Amino acid sequence: MSNYRRARMPGGTYFFTVNLRDRRDNLLVREIDLLRTVVRTAKQRHPFHIDAWVVLPEHMHCLWTLPPGDRAYADRWKAIKFAFSKRLANAEQRTDIHQKRGERGIWQRRYWEHLIRDDLDYQRHFDYIHFNPVKHGHVQCVRDWPYSSFHRAVRDGIYPVDWAGNASENDAGNWGE
Repeated sequence: MSNYRRARMPGGTYFFTVNLRDRRDNLLVREIDLLRTVVRTAKQRHPFHIDAWVVLPEHMHCLWTLPPGDRAYADRWKAIKFAFSKRLANAEQRTDIHQKRGERGIWQRRYWEHLIRDDLDYQRHFDYIHFNPVKHGHVQCVRDWPYSSFHRAVRDGIYPVDWAGNASENDAGNWGE
């Protein structure tokens, strides 16, 4: 087994990618109200600031800033994933390992995290999150994806409503992961 290390900076800002185990499923948008509820509950118990978030059918990206002195983002993800899974019917395929460990088969075991290093790194990830539904072909215009903090960013004056134009005008290859 590999010796995987995660960056942990108290009070840091992090970019995350969290995937469903079945990348063909649309569970996250189908159960968006449940996801929103469990995120709100997790935030009440373990505060953090949501800088940006986009939920796609089978994965999500977000930027979080933790409170000063706090570096326990893993506890927050554990609470979110557990509460979401617990409230769903047991309909997914489970491997022998999942069954042995008493785990659900909904989420990929690991997630991607990246500690934001500076303002440019922050802006690139912030933009990446919001452009992601266009990149994956779900919509032509960023404003058309309903499960995104893009709409809050427009209200806050961070983006114009027509930010990034539409997919036919953009080179989606410049928005890499």
